[in-house]
Amino acid sequence: MKITADQIRKLKDESGAPVMRVKKVLEELKGDEKRALAILQKEGFEKASKREARETSQGRIFTYTHHTGKVVGVVELLCETDFVAKNELFDNLGKDLAMQTASMGDRDLEKQEFIKDPGKKVSDLIREVIVKTGENIRLGKVLRITLGEK
Repeated sequence: MKITADQIRKLKDESGAPVMRVKKVLEELKGDEKRALAILQKEGFEKASKREARETSQGRIFTYTHHTGKVVGVVELLCETDFVAKNELFDNLGKDLAMQTASMGDRDLEKQEFIKDPGKKVSDLIREVIVKTGENIRLGKVLRITLGEK
């Protein structure tokens, strides 16, 4: 089976793996994208776990205000470099985590099921962005504020 550039691009975007690695795995699996994605994600998660010791001195603070104006989620998301802190993947993760916090509370945020995709835990989302950016990313402070609550 011939491996197409579209297949490679799709799996690269989904897994964060380098193009040549994606191509090699696809060739080994004779174009089976589903199995290739599983292998690439597993490899990426293994690499991500090795990055956990790296210092995270950069990052951003994200907020989400519910449309009622009565609930706010605040998340401090940390990374290794200012470059990644400005990255679209990091930005989207921060926004999603702030919304998650406003919706589901700030207790055990990383263990919660993600509201947009209950098949994933919040920790899985963070790990996926670590794989794609190549940097350690971790949660800092997390806070949910509800009007009238003490």
